[in-house]
Amino acid sequence: MARLRTATATSAGGIVVRYDAGRPHLVIGSRRRERDGRTWTLPKGTPKRGETTEETALREVGEETGLEVRITGPLDSIEYWFVQSGTRIHKTVHYFLMEPVGGDLTRHDREFEEVRWIGFDEASTTLTFETERALVAHAGDLLAAGAGPRPRGDAPGDSAP
Repeated sequence: MARLRTATATSAGGIVVRYDAGRPHLVIGSRRRERDGRTWTLPKGTPKRGETTEETALREVGEETGLEVRITGPLDSIEYWFVQSGTRIHKTVHYFLMEPVGGDLTRHDREFEEVRWIGFDEASTTLTFETERALVAHAGDLLAAGAGPRPRGDAPGDSAP
């Protein structure tokens, strides 16, 4: 039996938060993938040469959602393994709490087929991956404790959740 090669990979992304009627909502995106069917995930991506983790997160979230965002605080990282092209990859994804400061969901790139706002209470039944569901639950706890973006009425980024 042949052993798989191993490699590491790093990405960065964010949980973009806005409030609607006093309730926090976050942005998720959907794509079709052969092995998983349709997946709903948080926006994230791979760094370009010379980018910091924060710069990667801001760029990738902006590209994938169409929103202009700012970081309001760090979140935990997620780690997982997967196999691609005969290589077993250990991936770490660094996440940040973010808030929209402009943009529009209709400007998202082609990495996601659909991008939308959902309530934090919907994440556990909508997000595909358990690691992301757990991260969003933790972020919801932080928001309830007063960390991250504060409710300020209608925020930029689309008129309806």
